[in-house]
Amino acid sequence: MTLIELQQILLRGEDSQYQFKQNITNADSLAAELVAMVNAAGGKIIIGVNDNGEITGVSSKDIRRLNQLISNVASDFVKPPISPLTENIQTDKGLLIVISVPEGLNKPYLDKSGVMWVKSGADKRRVTSREEMQRLFQAACLIHADTVPVQETSQADIDRWTFQDYYKNRYHEVAEEMTPRLLQNLGLLKSEQLTLAGLLLFGKIPQRFKPVFVVKAIVFPGDNVDISQYLDNEDIDGNLVQVYKDSFAFVRRNLHHIQNEQGINSLGEPEIPPVVLEELLVNALIHRDYFISAPIRLFIFRDRIELISPGHLPNHLTIEQVRCGLSNMRNPVLASHATHILPYRGLGTGIPRML
Repeated sequence: MTLIELQQILLRGEDSQYQFKQNITNADSLAAELVAMVNAAGGKIIIGVNDNGEITGVSSKDIRRLNQLISNVASDFVKPPISPLTENIQTDKGLLIVISVPEGLNKPYLDKSGVMWVKSGADKRRVTSREEMQRLFQAACLIHADTVPVQETSQADIDRWTFQDYYKNRYHEVAEEMTPRLLQNLGLLKSEQLTLAGLLLFGKIPQRFKPVFVVKAIVFPGDNVDISQYLDNEDIDGNLVQVYKDSFAFVRRNLHHIQNEQGINSLGEPEIPPVVLEELLVNALIHRDYFISAPIRLFIFRDRIELISPGHLPNHLTIEQVRCGLSNMRNPVLASHATHILPYRGLGTGIPRML
């Protein structure tokens, strides 16, 4: 880091990537800072600077002590261990140590007490909510929402006829007995409870156990959300296939049909091609973050459609990568079955084709 870069950072102040410390003597406190950064996008801790961004410096004796402390904390107080880099910088106001913390490859990280820390703006906070912990494990591909058992469900909550039709169409044979072993092998049952995938795909009444997993669809008369008026409204529930079909029908009935260079006797074409609606809906249902307890929202305005799928893009995907066809399966069991019941291939071509 050059002195000019350092000066620019100090002028900007602390944020999620840069922390200022006048000195560090407590190993547990340093471990919490390292864990929060490595669980986020990484960052730098600058020692020898007060909270106002003023250089106070550290002594040569402190430099030796701090480097040893940083090494010990990174090895013994962070689980799994990390390897931050340190840089000593001489300024006209004293020595500084800059700790460079890379983004972790084995998230989530914990301190030695088993506490999980994450960044919260320029500060850090302890993770206490189960959903947030699950999302961190999900980001590390250690857990998938669609494989988690749904409490209070059992094999009896599967719609036998829907499952048997699916099994026959996919495997070209009849599932005479819907045994626990068969359901487990398909990723639909775990610990005698339906997984989320099993419930959403083949449950008799999925919303009995997961009432929030619906599509809330509404048509507004103008170009913005109207708090007092709507033209059409529906809470769309059922299993995944039913939700897809009913959501598709809701959009189709609220689209204009345009002539589009056809003859006057034509019935017209939807102003948005059906393939676009297919890709949007399938993508939202299969790839949403099911660790977030929120519905999919489908808003139709006079000039556009907004389909809001809960969750961020998974595993550091960017919008530009998605536009080019790069994909990541957040819910692999749902995706594996969806190729046989929805217009979905899982090849990463959907978004480019939609565009």
